[in-house]
Amino acid sequence: MMDERIKVYDQKMTKTYNNLLEELGTIRAGRANPNILNKIRVDYYGTPTPIQQVGNVTVPEPRVLQIQPWEPSMVKVIEKEIMTSDIGIHPTDDGRVIRLVFPELTEERRKDLVKDVKKKGEASKVAIRNIRRDAVDAFKKLGKGEISEDEAKNLSDEAQKLTDKYTKDIDRAVEEKSKEILTV
Repeated sequence: MMDERIKVYDQKMTKTYNNLLEELGTIRAGRANPNILNKIRVDYYGTPTPIQQVGNVTVPEPRVLQIQPWEPSMVKVIEKEIMTSDIGIHPTDDGRVIRLVFPELTEERRKDLVKDVKKKGEASKVAIRNIRRDAVDAFKKLGKGEISEDEAKNLSDEAQKLTDKYTKDIDRAVEEKSKEILTV
């Protein structure tokens, strides 16, 4: 079982890793991915609401995302929000359904996206190492009075093991996303 003192840092690292996964999920790889809409909110009776909560989002074809609002009056509202967002896709609608057609990515664009993915991965690894540094500092302080120096060293070693684990996980996630982007 994990020591309570180390669990705090494990939770912080988990949060950092999950944050990266969420960010990578919003990067489009030339295929329709409903996660790209996660950051977009529409005004639904005065409340900013995720698109997935005001309509049905489906992927009828690999490069087409379809949004069917439950209320026809929401079509124009959703369309406007998508146009003002930074996803870079122009929506089309037939009065009932909104379609987002994802263009094929150029080779240059794919390489730029991979660079972006690697940058995000690197930033996450830096955050993980900062959490480790905070943990080691905290354990050193504890080792000067509350616990033995050996115990402080063991806790620091545990923090390093966590760091190594999350760094590997981040590398794997970055590699998978890069492969997905480069696959035509």
